[in-house]
Amino acid sequence: MVSRVERGPVADWFWTIDRLFLAAFIGLMGIGLMLSFAASPAVAERLGLDSFHFVTRHGIFLLPALAVMVGASFLSPRQVRRVALVLLAGSIGMMVLALFFGVEIKGSRRWVSILGISIQPSEFMKPAFVIICAWLFSERSRHPEIPGNLFAIILFGIVAALLVAQPDLGQTMLTAAIWGGMFFMAGMSWFWIVLLGGVAMAGAFSAYFMFPHVAERINGFLFGEGDSFQVDTAREAIIRGDWLGQGPGEGTIKRILPDSHTDFVFSVAAEEFGIVFCMVLVALFGFVVIRGLVRAGREQDDFTRLSVAGLALLIGFQSFINIGVNLELLPAKGMTLPLISYGGSSMIAVAITAGFMLALTRRRPESRAKPRTIYRQPATSVAAE
Repeated sequence: MVSRVERGPVADWFWTIDRLFLAAFIGLMGIGLMLSFAASPAVAERLGLDSFHFVTRHGIFLLPALAVMVGASFLSPRQVRRVALVLLAGSIGMMVLALFFGVEIKGSRRWVSILGISIQPSEFMKPAFVIICAWLFSERSRHPEIPGNLFAIILFGIVAALLVAQPDLGQTMLTAAIWGGMFFMAGMSWFWIVLLGGVAMAGAFSAYFMFPHVAERINGFLFGEGDSFQVDTAREAIIRGDWLGQGPGEGTIKRILPDSHTDFVFSVAAEEFGIVFCMVLVALFGFVVIRGLVRAGREQDDFTRLSVAGLALLIGFQSFINIGVNLELLPAKGMTLPLISYGGSSMIAVAITAGFMLALTRRRPESRAKPRTIYRQPATSVAAE
């Protein structure tokens, strides 16, 4: 245990960090590793790999993710902003490269290969995008002469165009929802609400008519048309799990579910551990989001307030989409469950998100950096009187 009287960097970090946040994130990482044992061996065997291939890789990804989260939590708000700016510039650059030189998977170019390691730049773009947009929105209130809102709109347009070009409409909608929520919290006028709402509706209709796979998924969700094997199988796994599940390793539906270790790991959790376990998992995500929004509401600094709220929305919306697809409440969309699903890029990116949240919600009493000066009343000599 670190003593309160110590004044080293680790001691300051330990006593100023939001330890409930930290415990929640570490708990989600632990649950993700446990579910990897349940969900990934069947997929590895179908691919002709060692049964614990994905489990081993998940554990390998987990170590740098934990280091990144803790390391980022040591940053000051100014350092968070600087790191996010570099990360955003690098991510956008790599997203451009992915369009020309990226690895094409299922008709999309979202990945780049560096030294044999596949990276999805859009995952790293998201937390950096939230931080920089929060800074632009906050600059408008501090310096009205700076068109922060306009710059934020331009930045969103660039990011959205790159995501649509991949194409990755799920990430586009996620980014748009987060950006819109932050813009609203920054004091968006009704003019912008109506205008951007209309643009969003027009974009949704355009996606339906321009991208056949989008129309197929929406028609499948609304009318039961097309291939719905994965979502139907995921629903069957959830029903089979009932309240308490079939038991660890006893699931059978996962053996025919193609993406059971990534997009549909929630269904595997329901089959083997039951609905009660899934409710606990949902509550854990809900705790992170609600606590993040509450902490953001208490912040006096606009940049910190918008950043923490935006990062909480990022985790909340992404979790909502993944779980909604598993429960067949939303059209099918390939999106990972934060810190739970298998995937190196996703895990490291969410660890950065968590680290930024921990860094921005740390208690920073200004008086700690300034030694107190004690003024003493001069003693009066009795002899002098």
